[in-house]
Order: sequence, then C-alpha cells, then structure tokens
Amino acid sequence: MLTIKVFRPEKLMFAFKKYVNERMGIFYTTPQAVTMELLYKDIDPITPLIFILSTGADPMANLLKFAEDKEMRERLDIISLGQGQGEKAMNAIRDANGSGSWVVLQNCHLSEAFMPTLAKLVEQFAEKEEMHEEFRLFLTSMPVNFFPVSVL
Repeated sequence: MLTIKVFRPEKLMFAFKKYVNERMGIFYTTPQAVTMELLYKDIDPITPLIFILSTGADPMANLLKFAEDKEMRERLDIISLGQGQGEKAMNAIRDANGSGSWVVLQNCHLSEAFMPTLAKLVEQFAEKEEMHEEFRLFLTSMPVNFFPVSVL
C-alpha cells in the first residue's frame, strides 16, 4: 500500500478495496442499494447532496430521471465546473435559491479555486431566513483533499 501511495496515489482507493475484500469480505465494499428518492429525503434547501464519484460512475442519468419524476427537469441548471465557471455557478445558485430551482455542479474536483467560495455559499444557506423550499443543490466530485469539509 505504501508503494502504491508513493508511485500511484490515484490507485490507492482501489488497493484498499482489494485488501478489504480479501481480508474481511465483499460485504464491506459492496455498495448498498440506494434510490434517488431515499437520498432526496435526506436533503433540504440548506443541505446539498454530494455524489462522490469513482472511475466510470455518473449519477446524472438517475438525477435527470428523478428530476423528471419530480417535474423539476425544466428548472434544473447543470454546470460543469472547470476553468472560469465559478461565477456562473455562483449566479446559478443565487438565482435557483430565489426561484426554487435545482442546481447541479458537476466535477467539483476540477475547480479547486471555487471550493472556498462554494463553502461560504453553503454556510450562508443556514443564515438565510428566506430559502425557497424547493431549492436543492447537487454536487459531483472525485475524492480530493481540497473539497470543503463544511460542505460535507
């Protein structure tokens, strides 16, 4: 594991998973069946839903289907973060908060510079007296060490 951490740190999670499977059993690494409906019950306007991505995983199809089921597809703003998208994301969050729309910020791991701003925005949600009850924030990110703990 130390060798993998030194030479291929991006593969460390896979090595841990293999180790746990071999030593403890597959039960501890097999994801439990979770539906979007179940996840939605755990969030509210001040609590975002964060999808921690693994290689090849993409929750967008499920999220889009769920938005259609909730009749929110037309009020869903999807922004793929990256170079220069921080301002657009901030504006989308502010607008959606006022209108009761949903915002999806994809690939948070590609926008390290925006993460402190995102943390401040999410912290301000709890301070606001008037949050639209239908507003929701969804985030996707690969595991990175700079993701704001306060958002988690």
